[in-house]
Amino acid sequence: MMTPEEIAKAFYGALAKRDWEALRALLHPDATWTLPGENAVSGMTVGAADVIDRVKLIISYGVSVKLENILLSRDNMALSLHNTAERDGIFLDEKLATVCHLEKGLIASIETFLSDVPGMNNFFV
Repeated sequence: MMTPEEIAKAFYGALAKRDWEALRALLHPDATWTLPGENAVSGMTVGAADVIDRVKLIISYGVSVKLENILLSRDNMALSLHNTAERDGIFLDEKLATVCHLEKGLIASIETFLSDVPGMNNFFV
């Protein structure tokens, strides 16, 4: 079974490479992902396929994701990220923490915390 740090590195690696099968292998089939705000990518998704679809939707807006830090607790992990993008003169520049709760070596739930929810709402329309 992978450690939380190994899962974090594999998660970011799959995201960076757009390797959806590798990402799916890290997710519990009933995984959830919650994002704040009131926009096209906000709310909760349920199921590994829907989590991957949300990642694809975010990337479709031209978002660049930079890993700043991997944060670890005893049993879980989080990614400290910096997302940037520009679309039709609208800019996205936000810091976020993607907190992953693990169960039996798989990501069971993801909750994202953002530095600029109004900016996210403005960008993801």
